[in-house]
Parts: sequence; structure tokens; C-alpha cells
Amino acid sequence: MTQTPPVLPLHGITVVALEQAIAAPLATRHLADWGARVIKIERPGKGDFCRDYDGALNGLSSHFAWTNRSKESLAIDIKDPEGRKVLDALLERADVFLQNLAPGAAERLGLDAATLVARHPRLVCCDVSGYGTGGPYSDRKAYDLLVQCEAGIPAVTGTEEEPSKVGISVVDIATGMYILNGVLMALYNRERTGRGMAFEVSLFDSIAEWMSYPAYYTHGTGRRPARTGLRHATIAPYGPFRAGDGKAVFFGIQNDREWKGFCAQVLGDGAVAADPRFAANPDRVANRDALQALIEERFAALSSDDVVRLLDGAGIANARMNDVKDFLDHPQLHARGRVREVASPTGRHPSFLPPITIPGLTPRMDPIPAVGEHNAAILDELGLSPPRP
Repeated sequence: MTQTPPVLPLHGITVVALEQAIAAPLATRHLADWGARVIKIERPGKGDFCRDYDGALNGLSSHFAWTNRSKESLAIDIKDPEGRKVLDALLERADVFLQNLAPGAAERLGLDAATLVARHPRLVCCDVSGYGTGGPYSDRKAYDLLVQCEAGIPAVTGTEEEPSKVGISVVDIATGMYILNGVLMALYNRERTGRGMAFEVSLFDSIAEWMSYPAYYTHGTGRRPARTGLRHATIAPYGPFRAGDGKAVFFGIQNDREWKGFCAQVLGDGAVAADPRFAANPDRVANRDALQALIEERFAALSSDDVVRLLDGAGIANARMNDVKDFLDHPQLHARGRVREVASPTGRHPSFLPPITIPGLTPRMDPIPAVGEHNAAILDELGLSPPRP
């Protein structure tokens, strides 16, 4: 007897997304991973401009491949009456709508969250913006690096000689996660009340939450955390330490118990733990250069493999400095089957499983769509004719 595959948690939820770039598409891709039907509205012709950020995957942007698997692409002009008729018909059937148009554009089109929820009381709607509603920045366009700068991330990232941005789209990722959080909360609330919800998520507000630790530290001390490169700004030892073979091993000490164990079992000298320069974490941070020199002097007689074995034996968290190729080949990824291949208009490409693991359920890993690939099927489903070219 054929067993029916288990139903994914978001099966039956339809999401219509007037989305572009990264933050909103990342949120809806996570919804699609777990069973939601996501209909991505794109511009006729070129589609989401994120498709052309780079051509790393046989002409397809690596950014687009990351954020758009398992979706349906509907290419319509929402400013054209026929295209708007299609969108309105979709909204009649949708559970969720989100948009991240330029500031003010959704309101002018009557597609802002408040307007749509008033029209469709069960609809969950999210407006995604750069800086939120109100305030002097509300009309400004916003991109990841620009918001990193406004939020002070480069002030606490890099070295004292040179500030740096974060090497991934950290603002977009934070925003995508809060969009996802809001959608799921609103759907849960609808189950209880029968009512939809209008809400807003901004890039600036999202990364403001992630900046809490350095902001609170600065408020309390009057100075920002130091830019310390690969070392932790306020915990020591925490960062890279060179072994005798020239390779760096990263490790971090989180409390005095670990510090004493490290001195006794890794350095082989428990007396170091009582040195007044290093007795407590604030002392170690104040004397981090002397501490670095002492540790690396002891490590000089050891290979990096020796250091890792000693750290593991002492229960000290540690890591090696991998490059991206090392990460792609990481044994933990492959031992647990975390890498899949996903089809796309330019061939099959690697894709990581979503981070949540649910026993007995396999998330969707369906193809990345071509621009307008699903126009005919969606329009037929709605009983509508294709808009004029």
C-alpha cells in the first residue's frame, strides 16, 4: 500500500509577494520551504532585478538562487489595468501578501498593508521598508550596506585601523527573519480570531535589534566596543592563536571555570590562571596583547592539530579558519546531508536545506522559476486571459 507523504506545516497557505532584492524574497522562500504556495510577482521581461546581480550560476545570480527556490513566477505590470485585475483576483484567494516597493509606491497603488486588510479582513499583509513609517528617513531608499552604515555596524566591525562591513547581507537576513516571524505570528493569530493583520518590518529596525549589545555597551561605558578584527571585543582569550606550524586555531573562553581548565590542561600551567593580569575576564581583556603572546609562546611547540586535541580534551570550544571552499566541503554539511541540488533555468545548482529539522518531514526544494514561467497556469486557474503584451 502506498503511504501518503506527510503534509508540510504551511500546506494550504497561499502567499502573494510583490518582492525584489533579498529581504522579502528570503522570508517567502522560508515559507515556501515548509509548504506555502508562493506566487512571486515580477516585472515582465527582466523580472526581479536581483536575477542580474551576478552571473555566477551559469548566468543566474547567486543571490536569486539563494532566495527564490520553490516559487511560482507571475510576470505582470501591476500599473496596467489588466495586470492589476490579475493581482486583485489573486488577493481574493491569498492568505498572505507582502511588498517591498520603493517608499510611497504601495500607498499610491492602494497596495499598502492597512488598505488591503481593510479590503480583505482575513489577509495577513506586511509592508517592508528601509526605515519604517514616520521620521526623517522614512522616504529614503535603503540597501544592506547603507543601512549597516546608518546602524553603526562598521564602527564595531573590522580593525581599529580600518572599519569593515559584514561580509554577508546581514541587514537583509535580519529583516527576512522578522518578516517571517511576523507572518507566522499573524497566521497563528488568525487561527484564533479569524482576522488578518497589517504589520510593517523595516531594515533599520531589524538591524537595530541586532545592534543592541554594542549600543548598550556604549550607553553604559561612554565608548563603543573596540574593533578587534577576528578577536572578541569584550572577552579574552577569544579569537585566533597561532600554533607552531603557522596555522591559526580559534577558541573562546566563556567563564572562569573554563579559564582555569584551559591553563591547567592546555597550557599545562595552572599558575597562569592566578596571574593578576589574567585572573578575571576584564583583566584579560585589558592585557590581551600580553595574553596573546603568552599563549602563542606555549603553542609554538605544538602543531595546530595538537592544539585542537588539547582544547577538545579540556572541553574548550574551538574552530579552524575555513575559506568558503572549505565550508562547501565541510564534513558536517555532508555527513548530515544538508546540501541538495535544485533545478533552475540555468541548470542544477547546490542549495542548503532550511535550518529547521522536523523529524519525518522533508522541506520543499523545488526549482527556481524563470521570469513569468507560471503565467499561463495561474491565469487559467483564475479564469483570466493573459494581459496584452
